[in-house]
Amino acid sequence: MAVKEKRGRRRYIAFTVDAGLTKDSLVRSLRARSDAAPYVVQCAEGWAIVRCSPADIDITISAMRDSDPSSASLRTSGTLAALRDAYPELKRLRPVKKN
Repeated sequence: MAVKEKRGRRRYIAFTVDAGLTKDSLVRSLRARSDAAPYVVQCAEGWAIVRCSPADIDITISAMRDSDPSSASLRTSGTLAALRDAYPELKRLRPVKKN
C-alpha cells in the first residue's frame, strides 16, 4: 500500500507574504482563526509554503489572506521539490534538516 493511500494526498501552496512575518507568528495567526489550521512548512524573508489537503486549498488560501492581507498565492503543487524548483528563493530559504 502506498503511503498516500494511508495518510491521504497533500498539496503545497507557495505564497509571498510580509517580509517581517516569521513562521511562529504565522502559525499563531492561523491557529487563532481555526483549530484545523494548515501546516506551515516554511516562512521566511517574504516567502512561505503551507501544506493542506486537496479539498482544503481554497480554505487555506483564504486563511492565509485573513492572517496576512498582503499574502498572495503563487502556485499549488503536489511536491515541495516542484515548488522549490519553480521559486529558487524557497530552495535557498528552506529549513535545515534536524538530525
